[in-house]
Amino acid sequence: MTNKKWAVKRITVNLAAQEAEKLERYCQQTGRPATDVIRELIRGLPLSSEEAAEVSR
Repeated sequence: MTNKKWAVKRITVNLAAQEAEKLERYCQQTGRPATDVIRELIRGLPLSSEEAAEVSR
């Protein structure tokens, strides 16, 4: 059995054409895949103190 650091959950995000183009340009400029960019943005979202306590458990 493999010990995974984190479970993967696939999501689909609908973006307006301008949003998709902006993401694509950013990824080209930085050489990073969209998955990494989006994951980093999500990790930077602020949490309420209750949510932060749950995550740290």
